[in-house]
Amino acid sequence: MRDRQVEIVAGNHVAVRVAGALVLVAHREPGRVGARSPALRAAEALARLVSEAAGQTVGSPGRSVAREVSRWLMREAERLSPRRPVELGILAPVDTGGLAILLHGGVTAMLSGARGVEYHRGVDAAFTVDRVALPPERAAALFVDDERGRIPELPPRGIGSLVEGIAPAAGAIVWFEGERPPEPALAGPHGGTNPAPAPDPELERRLEATARATALTVKVLGFRCARAHPSDPRSAFCTVCGMPVDQTQQPAEVVRPPLGLLLLDDGMTYLLAADAVLGRDPEHSEAVGRGLVPLKIDDTSGGMSRAHAEIHLVNWDVLVVDRGSTNGTRARLPGYRDWIRLQPNQPLALVHGAEVMLGNRVLRYEPAAPPPFG
Repeated sequence: MRDRQVEIVAGNHVAVRVAGALVLVAHREPGRVGARSPALRAAEALARLVSEAAGQTVGSPGRSVAREVSRWLMREAERLSPRRPVELGILAPVDTGGLAILLHGGVTAMLSGARGVEYHRGVDAAFTVDRVALPPERAAALFVDDERGRIPELPPRGIGSLVEGIAPAAGAIVWFEGERPPEPALAGPHGGTNPAPAPDPELERRLEATARATALTVKVLGFRCARAHPSDPRSAFCTVCGMPVDQTQQPAEVVRPPLGLLLLDDGMTYLLAADAVLGRDPEHSEAVGRGLVPLKIDDTSGGMSRAHAEIHLVNWDVLVVDRGSTNGTRARLPGYRDWIRLQPNQPLALVHGAEVMLGNRVLRYEPAAPPPFG
């Protein structure tokens, strides 16, 4: 995305272009955005984070940016904006040629192509929308939702361009049209031609779905830290921000936050906000019909089933269940060298640092916000 035109739509939020990524942060305070505005401070912090992630990544930083920003939201964002949540959107390239999309709160991503406009809304997610999409034929845009949750239409292409840095904005557009060869055409029903996009099969295979666009709200008994975050009552540290928790308080009903991350061996992450099914092609499994989120994982060994294993969130626990896969699911607890094979349909509770092997791929279960003093 470094050499594409990024056009700013005038407004009173904050847009940043840095290290090939586009960031948009909502300004919800009264008056114009200024040097002390939480939105500007958050945008500056995110710009540093994106720049650092790009510097530590060989190739395109999209996946590492999504991982680090998710952790920042859990642990750091409230310090910069204590009165209201930080609402943001990020577009960043990934090594496969795709476009990483990360949304939190009232920010919407629009992908405009030959088949119309595809919308991804941050407000529809339990925590974040975190996905990879094919680059659109026309444009990809980020807009801050207004007070009624509305977003504007995609405007005609203009001549302005943000090359690098920060600008006030209502939204920002990355233009793709006119910067790659035209797609092949198919004959229409009346002898004309209709543009037909030719997706890259390899890129299609790499597209993953995470715990996104699910309005799941689960209430459980828990504690609250000094910042009022809901937390696992068995933990001495807050599940959200990592700060110490008063263990003498009475448990109360709270909305459960994401319970951590699954970190794949190539750096891809899945935020654990909902039950999920893992495999090389889980999208059409019966588990998805039951409401589980499909998490697609590449495997070159031939040892991974289409729908291989399931992840279930039960109260504050993360459980992995083998679905009776042909080659089985293995797990290794932290501190142990040997892998154990799971019995089909028998759940195993994961602890932070535990690893799960499916085919030749390994995922590690990590906290979303590690304790700051440990």
